Amino acid sequence: MSEKEKTFDVDKLLKNKLKNVSIGTLETAIAKVVSELVGEDYKCTISEVKYTLFSGADFHVKVELTYNPNE
Repeated sequence: MSEKEKTFDVDKLLKNKLKNVSIGTLETAIAKVVSELVGEDYKCTISEVKYTLFSGADFHVKVELTYNPNE
């Protein structure tokens, strides 16, 4: 096989590992990163999740400032 020829592990491509990741875990992680970047507390909501072939996912992400009346 020449270096130009590549082989793909089709099973690996079709086995979407994202399905094993909790949506809640993704929401928490995104909210944490945004909060750290902006310096304010944010929350994240993920909806309309559609898993795709080749280990991908399409989803709607909503990020909002957390309202805290005590501040």
